Amino acid sequence: MATRDKATNQLVDYKNSLSQNDVATTSHGTRIPEKDATMTVGIRGPVLIQDNHFIEEIAHFDRERIPERVVHAKGAGAFGYFEVTHDISKYSAAKVFSTIGKKTPVAVRFSTVGGEAGSADTVRDPRGFAVKFYTEDGIWDLVGNNTPIFFIRDPIFFPSFIHTQKRNPQTHLKDPDMFWDFHSLRPETMHQFLFLFADRGIPDGYRHMNGYGSHTFKLVNKEGKVHYCKFHYKTDQGIKNLDVKKAEVLSGTDPDYSIRDLFNAIANGQYPSWTYYLQIMTPEQATACKFNPFDLTKIWPHADYPLIKFGKMVLNRNPENYFAEVEQIAFSPAHLVPGIEPSPDKMLQGRLFAYGDTHRHRLGPNYLQLPVNCPFKVRNFQRDGPMCFNNQGNAPNYHPNSFGGPDVDEDVKTLYQPFSVAGDAYRYDTGDQDNFSQARDFYHGVLDGAAKERLISNIVNNLSAASAFIQDRCVRNFAQVDKNLSERIAEGLKVVQRTKANL
Repeated sequence: MATRDKATNQLVDYKNSLSQNDVATTSHGTRIPEKDATMTVGIRGPVLIQDNHFIEEIAHFDRERIPERVVHAKGAGAFGYFEVTHDISKYSAAKVFSTIGKKTPVAVRFSTVGGEAGSADTVRDPRGFAVKFYTEDGIWDLVGNNTPIFFIRDPIFFPSFIHTQKRNPQTHLKDPDMFWDFHSLRPETMHQFLFLFADRGIPDGYRHMNGYGSHTFKLVNKEGKVHYCKFHYKTDQGIKNLDVKKAEVLSGTDPDYSIRDLFNAIANGQYPSWTYYLQIMTPEQATACKFNPFDLTKIWPHADYPLIKFGKMVLNRNPENYFAEVEQIAFSPAHLVPGIEPSPDKMLQGRLFAYGDTHRHRLGPNYLQLPVNCPFKVRNFQRDGPMCFNNQGNAPNYHPNSFGGPDVDEDVKTLYQPFSVAGDAYRYDTGDQDNFSQARDFYHGVLDGAAKERLISNIVNNLSAASAFIQDRCVRNFAQVDKNLSERIAEGLKVVQRTKANL
């Protein structure tokens, strides 16, 4: 048994922790005299409908699955704390940042993006990195990825983009034409696609990757002064990525590789940690910025907006029950606390609605009353609905009223200052904005020669399955990044075609 890891040995560890077995009961608490047989007329049957224990067992079993997440369906979760290490109160009045040394409990869910709940952990895909802070001012969810950018900048494309990452509606197969067609028709995806097909497209588990809030957020300090920011959380374990061939082997031999790695590390006391940083931009800088600082396909160059260290996160507890604490955990970018607000980032604005709406579909209208989502009492005028645990007793359920109930906090009210918006309301297609300059900077400034070789190989191997006209369009788009990159991809595609013809 000494060779079994903590995840494999979980049931044995549970058995060893018991002093004695509990008595089995029904869901309403009565003891059960027999667990190994239904109530029947004679030994051969039929089953009596009065066998309430059987009816209860099968009825619950029929309902024990909930819809999987539309995206980020498969993931791993863990718990720990966030600690403030440097003072950033001049930027934000959020209480989570109030004093150096302050610790706030957190829950984290890591995930792949495009695959279903049973898919492999080691596929080429962005990774979700969502952090829930249980602050004294309420829940703050920092819902990001392991990349600082995303494929699109306008939320109108999000359903279509995700459809291209899922399955063909007739064949029910992953479809390279869908995947590459959308990319080639919306070249704003180029920056993220280069990230995806470079080495970081397959991280070595969840412990060895960075996290990013990705969006631009607005911070407000106690004087009401505004700064825009981006959040970065960098792994203290160091960046590690999987070789393509090893990742393919693991997809077949250990498709739960990343979940297992995280669980065992925490169970063995090797608590993973991340250092938190901010990038700061003033409103004046945002106005003068040569690119749109609220564009999710763009990074803020570190040379112009340097990283500011402010905290550390440590994960030191595995979930006690995966369904209750990971499958039912629900993150939303709309879950913000005083001192942190949305920016005009279009993708963020779209997510403010989409995430809560998804959770109400998956988990019900009272999903925020689940302990993992909100472990403290909330005071408002919302009532009733399925699975309501805290219906707030005999308090009034309307506002305004003459009989008491929750009221506004004047101290918090001062943090929410008016802000100006201007411009003509219209549907602005941003597809022809600068889609290649930062992708070009990434290709030339971040990747060394060997990394470029791997990037080209990864693109060729994947793109070669798409239709020829889509390949041609993609090659033309890659030429906008770098002519040599485009030529090498085109040549690689010809080699694949010749190889297939000779088989």
